[in-house]
Amino acid sequence: MRRIIILIIMSFFLSKGVYAGSEGQEELSKKKDAPVKDCFEGINRGIFAFNQGLDAVVFEPLAAGYKMLPSPVRKGTSNALSNISTLITIPNNLLQGDFDIAGKNTLRLLINSTIGILGLFDPASSLGFDDYEREDFGQTFGKWGIGEGCYLVLPVLGPSTLRDTLGIVTANVGGDPWHNLTVRNDTHYFSDFDYYASKVTDGIDFRAKNFDAINNLEKNSMDFYASVKSLYLQDRHRKILNADTTVETQDDSDWEEIENE
Repeated sequence: MRRIIILIIMSFFLSKGVYAGSEGQEELSKKKDAPVKDCFEGINRGIFAFNQGLDAVVFEPLAAGYKMLPSPVRKGTSNALSNISTLITIPNNLLQGDFDIAGKNTLRLLINSTIGILGLFDPASSLGFDDYEREDFGQTFGKWGIGEGCYLVLPVLGPSTLRDTLGIVTANVGGDPWHNLTVRNDTHYFSDFDYYASKVTDGIDFRAKNFDAINNLEKNSMDFYASVKSLYLQDRHRKILNADTTVETQDDSDWEEIENE
């Protein structure tokens, strides 16, 4: 059933005349100055306010406590989360035609999942396998030339677009390699709880890394909603183009390490 739903989604996109390769990339570049419509601004602002309240009550206190953990613990957690994200990155490398990077990411995953003790350590980087930027289905759809659609704010998950939301749905409905990983003929199975637990932990890790920067951005922005929207859309465009330049105050993968200005 999951596979059928994915095929329906993909068929819908293809029926709209979506094309891949250099033409899709060129079309995306042409659209870079076209503003993304905020079709549901009133609803989006309401959800944004809800997320702010949730952050103040849940994520900010958890992130503050997380920051107090010893650096090796936080580093190991971050490494493990990065290793897990490779399960989503590799299939998207393949879908985008980046076969060389897909191969290197596969080696990274195997090395860090074994020698690195389930990704707590990163021996792959020491062996010359660079840590490549995360990829997801939203980026793949963008690489194929699919437009962003309307800007959305999702409960808990935060800023998104119609295209990125469909990417999230595709990842979760499709199963991905998330549910099983085979290393040397030994298959390890992951439950949906494992997946969502990792996403929550990833969110806390992100909030802790950007603790002061997010608070300062909120304090100094005349319109915090508009600032977050602008930063998110610019960063997503940069990632889809695989641009090396940072976006204003942003750096690192997954919209992390916002630098204070």
